[in-house]
Amino acid sequence: MGVARNTTPLGEYLRARREQVQPHQVGLEVLPGRRVPGLRREEVAELAGMSPDYYLRIEQGRDRRPSEQVLSALARALLLDEDSFQYLVRLARPRPFVRRVPHDGSVSRGVAQLLAQWSHTPAYVTDANQNILAANPLVDGLGSGVLVPGTNMLITSFESYAVYRANSDPANAEDVEIITEWEGTLREMIAAMRYHGDPDDPQLQEIVGALSARHQFFRTVWAEHDAKPYVSGVKRAFVAPLGWVDFRWQTLEVPRSGGQFITMFFGDPGSAAAQAIAYLAALPPRAQAVAGGVESASLNRAMPAIDALSTGAKTMMASSS
Repeated sequence: MGVARNTTPLGEYLRARREQVQPHQVGLEVLPGRRVPGLRREEVAELAGMSPDYYLRIEQGRDRRPSEQVLSALARALLLDEDSFQYLVRLARPRPFVRRVPHDGSVSRGVAQLLAQWSHTPAYVTDANQNILAANPLVDGLGSGVLVPGTNMLITSFESYAVYRANSDPANAEDVEIITEWEGTLREMIAAMRYHGDPDDPQLQEIVGALSARHQFFRTVWAEHDAKPYVSGVKRAFVAPLGWVDFRWQTLEVPRSGGQFITMFFGDPGSAAAQAIAYLAALPPRAQAVAGGVESASLNRAMPAIDALSTGAKTMMASSS
């Protein structure tokens, strides 16, 4: 008789993470004919120093309050980093998802003024579901239609990615590089939405459902249950006539905002990114938007699909306000 599959978030996360760990990563011998993806339950239990029955109870949701010591042992067995461990603790110690301010899709007056005064810092504000709540004019030169207030960043990113991939040339090294980088960025965005989002939020569920129905890549990544905050990195954007430029970015949570985040782009002094930002800052707003247009005709053809999905995202935001 097969083991019943559990439906608790904690059990789903443990099962997904153990399927990502390969036996050789934890010093286990791989015998011929092994068909189990990742680790078996009993292998996780042994690595964590607990009985197989007790681990099974946790994964099936029959033990919903494992101790911190048990969670630490599981984190070591599953090779979880600090962010993943904190997410594991949150799943094991669920608390009401409290928003300290009304979740109406708006930003505070102070945040709006800050964006407006950053004349040499492209910046935008998102919520936990990656809806774009606000942005300053400089972002128009970088977003390529993705960082538009009132739309969902993950939805528009997936639509433009899908069209670019469909029209790309697998033999073109630049196309392959762009797709690889894009998929890495999408993975980070998905992990951030899972990490910050409220699993009971109807809007989050609607976004996940829409992306799952349209994109195999989203379904694959979402099933991996990776959860990490979106903190910092490098984003490549096309700025006409300068070409592709790598910008550094940093994301900070806005205190007492109910789960809002401000992301800013910058470049080291003298870098191509710093020069591109100075160039954009010297342009009138409409010219900034034109400079942010992507040179690829395949991405330009993505815009009707992006507009349609963006309209859906706006409807989702309005219905949840």
